[in-house]
Amino acid sequence: MSRLSLLPAELRRSLEQRSALKVIAGLMNFDQANVAMVAAAAGRGGADLIDVACDAALVKLAIESSAGVPVCVSAVDPELFPAAVAAGAAMVEIGNYDAFYPQGRLFDAAEVLAITRRTRELLPDVVMSVTVPHVLPLDQQEQLAVDLVAAGADLIQTEGGTSAKPFSAGSLGLIEKAAPTLAASHSISAALQQAECAVPVLCASGLSAVTVPMAIASGAAGVGVGSAVNRLNDELAMTAVVRGLREALGRPVISRV
Repeated sequence: MSRLSLLPAELRRSLEQRSALKVIAGLMNFDQANVAMVAAAAGRGGADLIDVACDAALVKLAIESSAGVPVCVSAVDPELFPAAVAAGAAMVEIGNYDAFYPQGRLFDAAEVLAITRRTRELLPDVVMSVTVPHVLPLDQQEQLAVDLVAAGADLIQTEGGTSAKPFSAGSLGLIEKAAPTLAASHSISAALQQAECAVPVLCASGLSAVTVPMAIASGAAGVGVGSAVNRLNDELAMTAVVRGLREALGRPVISRV
């Protein structure tokens, strides 16, 4: 039996219907007030999942503020995950790595595989998503994704927003911003299918309401959106963005709050 069966039914259904929406508070975001706003907006806007920094207190805060939206915790240190899972996290995410690139910190395939294997040792029965670093060439991203599934990954996530260099305004600029992660989603989805690895792909980093339908068309089962929501300073504005993303994925907004 797949570990994905351990996920809440609504989240599992969204992945199966290729319309999952994950709202990302940020791997380095330990600001409780901001996380609470993001979580509340996710709940009101109809998100399927909230991704927060790997901290037990933030997990409990996100669950409470969102009125029960499932929580995923993100980190690159496997030893941090068990406490967050004990606090109520429904799944764990290795990555994404965008917050580390400005520091000059890069992750290669060997390190990501090592983190994945250690996480699976610590949490044999917990759903685990792993981000494929966008700094790798696409063919290496494809191979790493296949290797990650063999190492125990239940979902694969893409990234690429920080490498994009959009130079146009409006919708064209939003498409340019999303191009790297869309390309990764397409290539990795195809590689996993060819290798007969039946795991969902989440397309994340640099997405907007304009480009989330493109992510699904590229092969993703869902999307992860962070800065389009968490950079805002107003909960109503955050909620409006989440609702727009939900509608762009072709599903009605069902508020939890």
